[in-house]
Amino acid sequence: MPRVAMLIQKYYPHVGGAERQIQRLVPRLQMHGFEVCIITRHEPGLSRFEMVDRAPVYRLICPGPKPLAALFYIVGAFTLLSRLRPDLIHAHEILSPASAALLAKRFFSWPVIVKVLRGGMRGDVYKLKHRAFWKQRFQALCQGVDSFVVISHEIDQELTALGVPSTKRAFIPNGVDTEIFAPVSDLQKKQLRAQLLLSADGPLVVYLGRLTFEKRVDHLIRIWSTIRSTFPQAQLLVIGTGPEEETLRAQSAGVPGVKFTGQVNDALRYLQAADLFVLPSATEGLSNSLLEAMSAGLPVLATSVGGTPDVITHGENGYLIPPDDLPALTTGLLALMADPALCVRLGAQGRKTIQKNFSLDSIAARLATLYRRFITAPATSSGQGLD
Repeated sequence: MPRVAMLIQKYYPHVGGAERQIQRLVPRLQMHGFEVCIITRHEPGLSRFEMVDRAPVYRLICPGPKPLAALFYIVGAFTLLSRLRPDLIHAHEILSPASAALLAKRFFSWPVIVKVLRGGMRGDVYKLKHRAFWKQRFQALCQGVDSFVVISHEIDQELTALGVPSTKRAFIPNGVDTEIFAPVSDLQKKQLRAQLLLSADGPLVVYLGRLTFEKRVDHLIRIWSTIRSTFPQAQLLVIGTGPEEETLRAQSAGVPGVKFTGQVNDALRYLQAADLFVLPSATEGLSNSLLEAMSAGLPVLATSVGGTPDVITHGENGYLIPPDDLPALTTGLLALMADPALCVRLGAQGRKTIQKNFSLDSIAARLATLYRRFITAPATSSGQGLD
């Protein structure tokens, strides 16, 4: 059975789009006949080794400031890979994970696939360009990587501009389980609100994601009093955690109708209980939360950044606004909340889009096909397996 080692900076129980995507893909890749392990960084309170979804997760000790921690990760991952001896390495991000993968390839000739997690401001290429000797590092990447996985046209254009040939770019977006993330009836929605202790009156707008600066959740809080002046019972539900959580909670003090849940184990129920999903980010890769909300039949309002315009056509299956435009954010929310028929239509078309183009099963199949393209035969080494 072919063995794949996935390298990523953080993993379960850390909650983020890339981590959630891997966790949901692993069982499907196993069904396609692959053994999968994950190599990540250790965090306080976690074990060095754990089985998650029947896949081994190795956590490497990476002490010190960022440059030193990156070096520890690269050396630690290389050492572990030399023992595990996979048939293919799939690195998630073009910084430390990709560097560790290419170091292993230099010694063992294993094929390397690198997924670019985000484009634009604060994206993978942006971060690399702010590192020393970035041109040399990217040249090494371009020469050594067998294929880049791109999740948006924005990322694809960035790699094209840097000279990565089309033969080394595989367009495989994120996916969502459309059977799990599905709409519910109006009665079920009311029952969910009661179970979650949410108000049954007025429109419920939900944000789901990491609470980081680039997500611009502060913009939602800044405009919410204006929203409430037109819809006095409107509720804003902020789901997630992150470095900005304390600041955002303080900012929302005195703003009526704003509720924070922190991290939740079952975000699906909150999506199914909501009336509208909003994503005001200044930068994105391809938001899993956006895909999940659309799959659940929610009308979505999102900024036209990252992979979002690849998914949403304004006015057809969602509502797009420019980033960092508070008047547009306010106007868009008010327009959708005032037009239930439009919301129903956008939600239904959004779900159809996800079912057609972003099903997790189809994404896993495309990824398995890419793996097989570079794995010519199962490894015959007597090295330790991935389990």
